[in-house]
Amino acid sequence: MRTRIDLAVKELEKKLLSRSLPAEEVQAFLSRMDRDYFSLYSPSEVADHIRIASRLDRDRPAALKIIPKGGRRFEITVVAFDYFSEFSILCGLLASFGFDIEAGNIHTFSDEAGAPPRGDPVQRTPRKIVDVFQTSLAEGETFDADRPQRLEEALVSLVRLLEQGRFNEARDQVNRRLIAYLSKAIASEGGLLQPLKVRFDNRSSGRWTLMDIHGKDTPGFLYAFSNALSLRGIYIHQVRIKNVGDEIQDRFSISDRRGRKILGEKEKKALRISAALIKQFTHFLVRSPDPTKAIAHFDQLLDKIIEEKESHSLVSFLKKRETLHLLARLFGASDFLWEDFLRIQFENLLPLLDQYKGKKLRIGKETLRRELRRALRGASRFEERKERLNAYKDRELFRIDMKHLLEPPRTLENFSQALTDLAEVVIEEASALCRAELAKQYGSPRLENGRPCSYAILGLGKLGGAELGYASDIELLFVYEGPGQTDGPEPIDNRFFFDKWAQQITRFITAKQEGIFHIDTRLRPHGKGGGLVNPLAPLTAYYSPAGEAAPFERQALIKLRWVADDETLGRKVEAHRDHFVYGGAPWDLKGALALRERQRNELVPKGKINVKYSAGGLLDIEYAVQYLQILHGHRHPALRTPHTVTALDQLRRLKIVDKRTATELYEAYFFLRALIDALRIVRGHA
Repeated sequence: MRTRIDLAVKELEKKLLSRSLPAEEVQAFLSRMDRDYFSLYSPSEVADHIRIASRLDRDRPAALKIIPKGGRRFEITVVAFDYFSEFSILCGLLASFGFDIEAGNIHTFSDEAGAPPRGDPVQRTPRKIVDVFQTSLAEGETFDADRPQRLEEALVSLVRLLEQGRFNEARDQVNRRLIAYLSKAIASEGGLLQPLKVRFDNRSSGRWTLMDIHGKDTPGFLYAFSNALSLRGIYIHQVRIKNVGDEIQDRFSISDRRGRKILGEKEKKALRISAALIKQFTHFLVRSPDPTKAIAHFDQLLDKIIEEKESHSLVSFLKKRETLHLLARLFGASDFLWEDFLRIQFENLLPLLDQYKGKKLRIGKETLRRELRRALRGASRFEERKERLNAYKDRELFRIDMKHLLEPPRTLENFSQALTDLAEVVIEEASALCRAELAKQYGSPRLENGRPCSYAILGLGKLGGAELGYASDIELLFVYEGPGQTDGPEPIDNRFFFDKWAQQITRFITAKQEGIFHIDTRLRPHGKGGGLVNPLAPLTAYYSPAGEAAPFERQALIKLRWVADDETLGRKVEAHRDHFVYGGAPWDLKGALALRERQRNELVPKGKINVKYSAGGLLDIEYAVQYLQILHGHRHPALRTPHTVTALDQLRRLKIVDKRTATELYEAYFFLRALIDALRIVRGHA
């Protein structure tokens, strides 16, 4: 028995065929368009939609028509091939062109028998959409003559990306278009964090879940909300858009990826949380360095939150304006910071995010020691202590990185010193824990005369110079006083004990592959071919005018500085360094410059620029300062410092470098270091 709508469609078909429309196009359109469509449009409007749809092809997968409705109001009709995430892309595009969607109806061809769900790229016959929006042009926007053409060109470009499955690229383009509009709209809107009511209805439709949305309208709302659904893998089949004043009353007909209703309470809860929060988060993307990256990371965060049993406090925290502002800037800055973020447990993460503003960037070594020992309290097993030490290190690293990123007026030197303080405290504690663990089996190392054998850890490179940046290595040199034996139940030679100690420290302090706190011990006597730890006498013999140290090793020792364990022994090594490096022995400047040239040729790929290694890069400044330190340090003790900036200041004071050159080098040095940090944060290398 035919329904009234079927009879109406049949009558409509006759009228359309009389308008000289292609019979095949008319029949395909009428047979596959959703039934609600026919009660909303006149035969003339349907004929117009069919004409537009019939002209779609691979070169022109979308088309639009704009009809002025008086004043600043316009009806915008979009006809296109149907792809996943298309509705959110359309909403974002219209918003970016200044069109506020006040009402509308979204229609989609129904599936052919056995066809995949909506938006699936593998389809026998492309489905089509007809979306009709009632819009108003935002204040400050003008409807110039070329706007329709520019809008359609942008639409076609985006739909082509969707056709190719390049959904993230399409979202990225829309986000970037939308940011300028949102910046103006949000500035005029003021308070944006309004509650959103979401209700599910699985009874009224036999095919889809109806999702009713009620809340205050905000700039870009439909894009934000529909984008949230697409990020969760939800398919939008139909939408009824209705604004009453500044309140939205929208209905979405949705399904999961397989075309099934959303029935589970867990799935509904997840959808409520993510849709509402992503909708709010979208309005803070104007503060984000990379909006697409930020929203993708935020969506991954929501996945983790939804998995948590007690998610209420987490959701409440994320609803705060200051939290969303912070996360938009943080998540859009770097994939690497995001990985650091994920490494921190939620019970520690929320206080960190909530309290970071009240804590100084550099809190001092004594505070760090107290906090670390508090974190280690109650850990009885060695592996548990290792886990807790590294968890504390990761939290504090993330706090320092976050503070530096979100409060950029703070000096780079302060950032470096905060990282250096943390590194020294972590090394100090790791050394003590590893030594204590070894002492249980072997006892304490003693010299041949029976006295306790002292030992020390010295920093080199960026650690030695207190110039650590984001993702810097930690370069260490291990030394002990001299030969002897341990006094425990299983006595061993000191060299074996300290070799185990140094090895254990390098394993105890963990790091991701390219992250900060990767321990580097290559700057030691004989490099990789030498022992990991050295007695004092062979160490000083190696680093001497008659020793085997290469000229570049002499230069590298400029950065040597005591950082942990026995200070007396550490200062002895520093004093010997001063005698060796600054003793006035000839310095092969020509050979040093040749080595620098070799670095440029071997470490910088052809046609590329490396901020550190390329000509004019950071190393040219650092090496120039170091060359002058070696050449003049025997006459001027003030130049015997591991700190580049201090050395440059002294070179200027001593008039070895003129004031103008020193200022230019100083400014370039800090610019390049900041640039290297920025590049490492964004892409992991410079």
